[in-house]
Amino acid sequence: MRDKADRSASPRRRVGVGDFASYGLIVGAVVLGWQIAIQPLMQRAPVEAAIRLAPGSPLVLQRAAESELAAGRVDNAAALSRDALARSPFDVRALRVLGLTEARAGREDAADDILTLAGNWSLRDDPAHAWLVERRLRRGDYASAFAHADTLVRRRQDIQPQVFRLFTVAGTEDPQRSLPVIASLLAARPPWRTAYLSGLNQTAQELQLAASLAILLQTSQAPLTNDELQRLYRTLLGKRQLEALRTVRGRINRPPPGAAVTNGGFADAAAPEPFQWRLVQRAGIVAEVVADDLRSSNPALRVDYDGYATGPVAEQLTSLAPGAYRFTAEVRTETGNPAARLAWTLYCATGGAVASVPAGVPNATPNAWTTVSARINVPDSCPAQWLRLETRAGDRRSRTVVWFDRIEISPAG
Repeated sequence: MRDKADRSASPRRRVGVGDFASYGLIVGAVVLGWQIAIQPLMQRAPVEAAIRLAPGSPLVLQRAAESELAAGRVDNAAALSRDALARSPFDVRALRVLGLTEARAGREDAADDILTLAGNWSLRDDPAHAWLVERRLRRGDYASAFAHADTLVRRRQDIQPQVFRLFTVAGTEDPQRSLPVIASLLAARPPWRTAYLSGLNQTAQELQLAASLAILLQTSQAPLTNDELQRLYRTLLGKRQLEALRTVRGRINRPPPGAAVTNGGFADAAAPEPFQWRLVQRAGIVAEVVADDLRSSNPALRVDYDGYATGPVAEQLTSLAPGAYRFTAEVRTETGNPAARLAWTLYCATGGAVASVPAGVPNATPNAWTTVSARINVPDSCPAQWLRLETRAGDRRSRTVVWFDRIEISPAG
């Protein structure tokens, strides 16, 4: 009888243990499912509902703290943010809310310490960095303020106009202290560099700021690229800021102003426009820099002109001081009469021709290099000039093929 009783009791014990384990797994699964289910609610549900669902959640507490701060209930926001930090000491959003409550309470030094810590913990906390920008600017600390502004604008293109305006106002109103800081930021080649520099093109103050930054960046590890410098030069030219254009070119030495004609030998295309040859291609005019047929290692300008089309063939800007000069160019004729059909002309950038020189020697020996030379005078009221190779069209087509090399303008003395 005892054996029978033992046998009958044993299965019941095994069933009881199995049921207990099964119930435990079911309860655990329910709890886990509940936690998973309420996560979206904790993040997106109205704060009042989220508090009822998870009153001890750091996420819910920091959301509630932000809501209270936005509503102006500073003491509640401070208490909720401290409660959130007690449960999650590295919660950046809660730390930021706590710092802002300190600022609202007038304890700005404490707020500065807290929000600096929040900004250091997260480069993505925009409100913390925005407050730090304003605070550091009020203290005149451009380096720190602009470093936080850089953090903001690297992430958010939508606030570029506000941050760029901040840089520009500081650069124009307090250039002595702010310009070196702005230049230092730009020298790090941030992703917003091109957008900022290309936007300095509206007012005289912005153009002056762009010119000053170009000069400062020239001695940095990241001077203006040719594209950036070309954009600045063309903007100054388009705004008729010719003295500023001469000044920038002279200060940064790009291209060296000592050479009146840049790349006169057509071997160096590194200089930016407009202080570089711009070749025009159109129906009836083909201009290209190619290897000389007679001197294969020497590049030169070859022009194929139908004798009928009109317009410039090649041009570049120069900045000659008033005075007397001598223009020289080497010329080689393949066919036609370049002396009658083409001319080198110097125009004042403010309007009016200064001099014109026939682009060939009459009755020159074909396929032999000769030199064209003429004296020119630059008047006082001409701060910059265009040197252009232009057509002299006839009333019928008459093909001219001619080469040019070693274009120079030197003082007449």
